[in-house]
Amino acid sequence: CRGRGLPAPPPGSACAVGRPLRWASSFSQPGPTESDPSEGQVFLSESCVKRLLEITEGSEFLRLQVEGGGCSGFQYKFSLDTVINPDDRQGQRGGARVVVDVDSLAFVKGSMVDFSQELIRSSFQVVSNPQAEKGCSCGTSFSVKF
Repeated sequence: CRGRGLPAPPPGSACAVGRPLRWASSFSQPGPTESDPSEGQVFLSESCVKRLLEITEGSEFLRLQVEGGGCSGFQYKFSLDTVINPDDRQGQRGGARVVVDVDSLAFVKGSMVDFSQELIRSSFQVVSNPQAEKGCSCGTSFSVKF
């Protein structure tokens, strides 16, 4: 399920959805470039790409941050944004853009960002995070592997 010579998605993820983002530093030339292996990768599911294309306009993108807090120590925070900061890493897939600051990227590299739609809620979620040891049942909080 890798297709066109792309690396495989993280273990445990739905194989038809994972493709790596091409990362670019906010200091680099316009347009995506191949990422430095030390920067890590974040994968976007098809449903995430589809939803982002539906809700973003113009220069908007999805920002993924990791903050201290939540019931397991760290929590994911998603927002729509238009401002690129100097320490941000940008990625895109199929026209959908996601931005992660360098500090947060260390906590989510190798993860899959998915969009889940259920009867009681719809949300972006980080799934299959190899940096997380365990998470809470709500899916927004996690603890880090040491």
